[in-house]
Amino acid sequence: QVQLVESGGGLVQPGGSLRLSCVASGSDFGRFVMGWSRQAPGKSREVVASISSIGQRSYAASVTGRFTIFRDIAKRTVYLQMSDLKSEDTAVYYCYGSSNTGNFWGQGTQVTVAS
Repeated sequence: QVQLVESGGGLVQPGGSLRLSCVASGSDFGRFVMGWSRQAPGKSREVVASISSIGQRSYAASVTGRFTIFRDIAKRTVYLQMSDLKSEDTAVYYCYGSSNTGNFWGQGTQVTVAS
């Protein structure tokens, strides 16, 4: 069972930046598809960014150009660098992973964008 532990959430002003981190247990991290999703109050969860096992990245239209997903395989860590944050980015952000044995999720970290 792969465990994911997120960190880096918090309160940031509009236009600010924040970096989320997600550390995975296990030894097959490089083979996983990893990503970040978010859920705002009253809204359904949406995937904002993902990175495949070969490093291909994809982004939701709402964050393209502002968010960057990247990973450090040696550290078994995936990051979400968020810039030019807007109030509508306020949500609980979840790290997730997918392998041929199943999917797994982190516990979530709150990101609040407010002045």
